[in-house]
Amino acid sequence: MIQIIFFSFLVLNFLTLEVNGQQNYSGTESQKCDNIDESGPSPAILYTCNGQNRFCQSFLIFKSQPSFNSVRTISNLTLASPDELARLNKVKKSEYFALNKEVIVPVNCSCAGEHYYQANATLILRENDTYFTIANGVFQGLSPCSSLRRANSQDEHNLQGGMELKVPLRCACPTRNQIQNGTKYLLTYPISKGDDIAKIGERFNVSAKSILDANGFSEENPITYSNTAILIPLSTEPLISQTKLVHKGCDYKKPFSSSETKSKKKFEAIFGITAGCSLLVLFVVVLAAVSVYRKRSSKGLLLPTNRRTTSKRMSPEDLRVEIASFERVLQRFGIEEIKKATDNFSSENRIVGSIYHGVFGKSHVTLAVKKTKRDVSREVNILKKLNHFNLIKLEGVCKYKERSYLIFEYMENGSLREWLSKNDKEKDWSWNRRIQIALDIAHGLNYLHSFTEPAYVHKNIKSSNILLNRDTRAKIANFGLAGPATGQVKTTSGSSHTTTHVVGTRGYVAPEYLENGISTPKIDIYAFGVVVLELLSGKNALIGRENGRQVLLSKTIVEIMEGDEAEAKLDLFIDHGLKEYHRYAEFAIRVAKLSVACLKLQPETRPSMGDVISTLTKIQADLHKK
Repeated sequence: MIQIIFFSFLVLNFLTLEVNGQQNYSGTESQKCDNIDESGPSPAILYTCNGQNRFCQSFLIFKSQPSFNSVRTISNLTLASPDELARLNKVKKSEYFALNKEVIVPVNCSCAGEHYYQANATLILRENDTYFTIANGVFQGLSPCSSLRRANSQDEHNLQGGMELKVPLRCACPTRNQIQNGTKYLLTYPISKGDDIAKIGERFNVSAKSILDANGFSEENPITYSNTAILIPLSTEPLISQTKLVHKGCDYKKPFSSSETKSKKKFEAIFGITAGCSLLVLFVVVLAAVSVYRKRSSKGLLLPTNRRTTSKRMSPEDLRVEIASFERVLQRFGIEEIKKATDNFSSENRIVGSIYHGVFGKSHVTLAVKKTKRDVSREVNILKKLNHFNLIKLEGVCKYKERSYLIFEYMENGSLREWLSKNDKEKDWSWNRRIQIALDIAHGLNYLHSFTEPAYVHKNIKSSNILLNRDTRAKIANFGLAGPATGQVKTTSGSSHTTTHVVGTRGYVAPEYLENGISTPKIDIYAFGVVVLELLSGKNALIGRENGRQVLLSKTIVEIMEGDEAEAKLDLFIDHGLKEYHRYAEFAIRVAKLSVACLKLQPETRPSMGDVISTLTKIQADLHKK
């Protein structure tokens, strides 16, 4: 009898948890940097993986700030699709937001390991940054301090300007109970001063009770704190009309309201303070711009003449160019240090070819070392300007005699080509995994094409140049052929001409690049289409010979998709590791169609990488519903 009562208690307790709480509000605990989870998952670190799906589309609210106040900068910071961010906020991709304006940011939320949901972001550190200031300042409580420390190996006292920090963002997927009650998305909302649950519910057209339940609140009017986050369950995507401008002054605590206009002196005081703040901000911006200009001028670096550098005023576009040109600080390695780490370049340390792995420094971090005799100055100059999770990170360089040594982050799972060729029963062969890899590549290319100045073309996208880390997240590598996406190059005499020296790998090279050598982002999109087919089929870009000629995977799939009985014929090319084909046939067709769109012979008819990201994100979201 006692056992029955105890069992009934457990069942009722489980059901109560399922109905009442998606996650628990962590309060100011999330602002601390020393939280641990030895006794179980802690909401002060991130939200736990208790949703119906391990992957989902989710959203967060980010309040714009001086360094991150445009579609481009916020997308770059959060690794969100700029096209989707612009669409949700009903602005153009080139638009800037008012300071402290709430911006809707779409993110891909997934379980990292077994315990926590997170969306991935990165940040280049400035001087004097700390985990606390990043968590509670830059990310406004969207990334708890303890989660930042867990995600990065650097000690608090060893953080330096120019370092790249991994940033896990708060997100979660709805529970089964929430989905049954009509919830499709969860929005991570950073609390501002003056917020309360009832007002937030009114703004987002949801009941206060649903917000209370989603965050494990037991009181009707719970106390919340600025720079902490709550979850808002939504039945539809968030709307721009539901966001607001968060008013902040320099030194007064309350938002300016109409009731305060009763006193003319108060108004004048606030006006004076606001004007003073504005002038101070303007002065800082101008001072920073002048400082940057002087620094670059002293190095002999001038802005392009087509940007009207004769004008004394710097336009917002010119300022964006200056910001985009900031370079990371690369570590200088010594040859003896490299030899010691790689056991004098022993065969046991060889990864492939002239690339080795080694354990460096007191922190015992494993890095990859690439040694070469060619001139790597152009590649280094490009890599130190890049800052994106899905682009391989150059940690440092070494020049010794006639050889150059490039030291990169180490990618435990090798290349995508190697991963696809493995016959490993424990490997994650799932559709979700492959769509995530495709999304990673797309995000990396989108950054190259849209967020660098000048825009770059990789020119050598292929499965062997896509590397996978321990979590099977993809990063684009090998920038030896990369260059500006101008379509033309300058000769030493200053005249323009089309590139005639075409380089690349057969099976991936776009037809217009073969014909006339013109280099645009569209040639990367073409090669991306081939890589997507490799993900779908597991096959190489060249799949055999017919009548003495090599058969291209891309040509074969395009012919299938443009012919009759495409679904049945495509079945023959799907990787055997992707089980239950008939259940997922719809997704195979959608992925194949996306690839074929990227492989269009006319470059102008191919989608942009932003369009590709939108399509893949929708496919990923639909996959999670299966």
